[in-house]
Amino acid sequence: MYADEGVIKIKHEVLREVAKLAFEDRLEDERDFIPERLIPGPRAQFRCCIYKEREIIRQRVRLAEGKAPTEEDSGNIIQVIPSACEDCPISSYVVTDNCQNCLGKACVNACPFGACEPGLHRSYIDPAKCKECGKCAQACPYHAIAALKRPCKFACPVDAITYDENGISVIDDEKCIRCGLCIHRCPFGAIGSKTFIVDVIKALKSGKPVYAMAAPATEGQFGENITMASWKKAMKKLGFKDFYEVGLGGDMTAAAEAEEWAEAYKEGKKMTTSCCPAFVNMIRKHFPELEDNISTAISPMAAVSRWIKAKDPEAICVFIGPCISKKSEAKEFGIEGNADYVLAYSEIRAIMAAKNIELEPCDNDYQESSVYGKRFANSGGVTAAVVQSLKESEDEIDAKVCIANGAAECKKALLLLKMNRLPEDFIEGMACEGGCVGGPSSFQDQNKAKRTRDAMISEADGREIHENLSSYDMASFSMHRH
Repeated sequence: MYADEGVIKIKHEVLREVAKLAFEDRLEDERDFIPERLIPGPRAQFRCCIYKEREIIRQRVRLAEGKAPTEEDSGNIIQVIPSACEDCPISSYVVTDNCQNCLGKACVNACPFGACEPGLHRSYIDPAKCKECGKCAQACPYHAIAALKRPCKFACPVDAITYDENGISVIDDEKCIRCGLCIHRCPFGAIGSKTFIVDVIKALKSGKPVYAMAAPATEGQFGENITMASWKKAMKKLGFKDFYEVGLGGDMTAAAEAEEWAEAYKEGKKMTTSCCPAFVNMIRKHFPELEDNISTAISPMAAVSRWIKAKDPEAICVFIGPCISKKSEAKEFGIEGNADYVLAYSEIRAIMAAKNIELEPCDNDYQESSVYGKRFANSGGVTAAVVQSLKESEDEIDAKVCIANGAAECKKALLLLKMNRLPEDFIEGMACEGGCVGGPSSFQDQNKAKRTRDAMISEADGREIHENLSSYDMASFSMHRH
């Protein structure tokens, strides 16, 4: 969504190539030829030379296979691609045109590492020597030295990105909340996430029952004529046994959280939502004392997966959406019955491209959730659904909700809760601004998609949450983590 078009093009070419070879059972034999196939030469396309470009492709192929770009693997879903990161300027401090090349050379004298040197027209900072202590900037009487942050570091809401001795970005696994905001902010395409493309293709070819589940944010992403019915048709062509919209899970989660909120309100206990895994990771890693305040209700993705597996114990469930942190939820949270694999829109489209399958326009008449379940993808949507569920069950409470829209607001709300100064009773936390519709792997910018999304949802029937859930067997599985 934020990345340069060239970065996206390279990424998608690698995904399509890996998907095609996986379907044809040729990946094991031909993966090493992918770099030369995509970068034939003799001229470089986006880096200094074709050899550097091919190394970047090789590391991207590993990511596409679900591996770390190099042999060193922290286990994190989000990984730095070292060969691409090498081209990013190392130093965070830059001498600007405000430099008067003064006689005093306060900046040079202040640097304890010899990185700041006098120049012909202005001082110069050697990035190979700079340790980013900032003393030169503090000493300059003209404020001519600017402190810059790399886009990836600037995008990280929890300060999980640093640099090693070679200037390569390093993600601190203990701090990273897996939100993925850094991925599309890097202009060099040097950060990516592991994919489950090969795993999903193997599952589809195995003959086992594989089910696709599309996030509520999907409506409006691909134009007004690409509906949930379009997705159902395409997924069945691809080999999935069936397809479900996860807005149904939104209804399930809303009903479960409504019961929990009502009980917590009576006890005077403040709680947070649990459907955004990046928000949950933020609590667990940065506010661990608040873990008991997290709702025990499972996410819509986990709810639909459990419902499917209750009907079909052999089921393999694949979630499709704009969220990177859902990969973390599926693989790191240890929630029983959760989705087996998570695919971003670019990844499922690569699988489709490998089989020459496209999303085709279909009538907007396929509906498995209430409007409230569909709106779960919007900031404030969870609150609206929970309030509606309480209203329907005649268990309304006069509760106030802090709708934390984006990681910065989430941190602020959690800090207030930690200090016992949160005025509201509950926190709805969404790490991405706008909610899931603003996810890092969205196909369409949320502002562009809003009108289409609103129009599509306005065509949905007026079924209520509990009315909708009465059509499904909710007694065969638990809606809670514990």
